[in-house]
Amino acid sequence: MDDAGTRWHAGEAALHERLGITTRMEGLGQRVIRRYMPEQHRSFFAQLPFILIGVQDASGNLWASMLSGESGFVSSPSPTSLRIQALPISGDPLAEALTPGHGIGTLGIELPTRRRNRANGRIIEIGSSGFTLAVEESFGNCPKYIVRRDYLPEAPASRPAEAFVQEIAGLDEESRKLIGQASIFFVASTGDALPDVSHRGGVPGFVELAGDTLVIPDYLGNLFFNTLGNLLLNPRAGLLFPDFETGDLLQLSGTTTLQGANPGAPFVPGEGSFWRFHPTAGRWHRNALKTSFGSGEISSFAPKTRL
Repeated sequence: MDDAGTRWHAGEAALHERLGITTRMEGLGQRVIRRYMPEQHRSFFAQLPFILIGVQDASGNLWASMLSGESGFVSSPSPTSLRIQALPISGDPLAEALTPGHGIGTLGIELPTRRRNRANGRIIEIGSSGFTLAVEESFGNCPKYIVRRDYLPEAPASRPAEAFVQEIAGLDEESRKLIGQASIFFVASTGDALPDVSHRGGVPGFVELAGDTLVIPDYLGNLFFNTLGNLLLNPRAGLLFPDFETGDLLQLSGTTTLQGANPGAPFVPGEGSFWRFHPTAGRWHRNALKTSFGSGEISSFAPKTRL
């Protein structure tokens, strides 16, 4: 988002213009995108068992990551601050990005209710057990394609307690299997300001593999186009795929290309459009999920067919 009169940056505004919804979205942006967290959002974040983080590293690569803790490990000391009482494990690119002044995007998502809210800002303090960011953008997102999953009482006893990171060179067989069966992933992106981290969901297998390239359909949601607007300005992105069976996370960084329904015209979101993700680096976060989840309930809005 932009600070000068509009809530939308150049990439988001361009997509609004291509769909002929600029006037509508200008008014909506002024109402729903805030420079502070409303009380409802502050309470929402405070009861989550995990939070998604999006960052850009020193080389310009985008990464999506996840931090977990007991309910209350995320708190909002004031309407313009968010405190996360957790730190990434060794090997997570998030660890190197946690420096004062660094911009990060956060996503709180409650899978049992399909609620999700975003808070983006800059780190103002980091300590031995967590960090605080000054919130510059706060807004809600629609629940349209979220796969509903209940929390289970405790993690399976068979899961090892110790989390660790394994780097991978290219997509291995295990990562291909997870991507091919996925009904959810998270995506980090950035345009001309702060990073964002968002959600994508659909029927299992909605993400297709063409060699080492991921092909991801575009489903229209709230028309904000935070992610697509970012990718229009900066093709780099970071993806995070959770494995709810093993508790592992697949973390990928790479570049994207946008493809509209009309290949010869400028990209326009909507039916028939998609984007490709070309991974350049990857990591497995083993035993990272500390919360157990039940089986997924696919959103009724999710298209029942793949690309």
